[in-house]
Amino acid sequence: MKDIVQEMMAFEGIDQTSIKCMGMGIPGLLNPDEGISIFSPNFPDWENIHVVDQMKRYFDFPVFIDNDVRVNMYGEWLFGAGTGYKNLVLITLGTGLGSGIINDGKVLYGTTASAGEIGHMNMYREGRPCRCGSSGCLGRYVSAIGMVRTLTDKLEDGRSSILMQWAGNDRTAITAKMISEAYDQGDSLAIEVMNETGELLGFGLTNVINLLNPELIIVGGGMSAAGDRLLHSVRDTVQNHALKLSSRACKIEQAKLGGKAGMIGAAAHADSKIRPTL
Repeated sequence: MKDIVQEMMAFEGIDQTSIKCMGMGIPGLLNPDEGISIFSPNFPDWENIHVVDQMKRYFDFPVFIDNDVRVNMYGEWLFGAGTGYKNLVLITLGTGLGSGIINDGKVLYGTTASAGEIGHMNMYREGRPCRCGSSGCLGRYVSAIGMVRTLTDKLEDGRSSILMQWAGNDRTAITAKMISEAYDQGDSLAIEVMNETGELLGFGLTNVINLLNPELIIVGGGMSAAGDRLLHSVRDTVQNHALKLSSRACKIEQAKLGGKAGMIGAAAHADSKIRPTL
């Protein structure tokens, strides 16, 4: 990360003295006040890494960290799909499932800055193992990796799909994007898996709506590109199972900023941290 920042500065001809601050989005559990990344389930052997101290060795400007999904939420809240809303939840669907929460116009952090770990909501008492130490976590099923796993499990059970032809009979080559493309081609297994994934995510978001009563849920991350292929079954499930008063007041929308949301949000969050000292 340090090398990339230095390369960007050199490419743009930017001197350190012209930079006010830097924001970083770090996946997993962290202590944003201390600048420490405590645990990241997708980074093996990454524990108690003092990210801010590491950056201070090379940069003179202030550095701030926050959860990667939370900085995505800052971006969408301030500049994207969430502009003007006071009660919203942003979820990102990628290698995992994370979320950020705005409640009455304030970002919800919780006691240990780990509020919003919706991806670790238990959906099955004994399900797929998760690196968090539990099993059956929602993120193990509705993330891009989880959806691919659902499809490949069905292939192992003898089901057929055009995806095997596309992947050269190598199940490990199948991606979430390929499942979306097979869905568009009318592949029955791809449609089944997409609907199952959306339904399970809908049950997870039903719990979120009943608990937090948001006016908007934003779906972001790489897998959000599936759009209504995924979201139609999410919305149907929420409509059928969430509390009627709460579900009618809550929209479920696709994120607007795409891959830029985290960068924009991290920069805006860092800027807000230094403004009181200006």
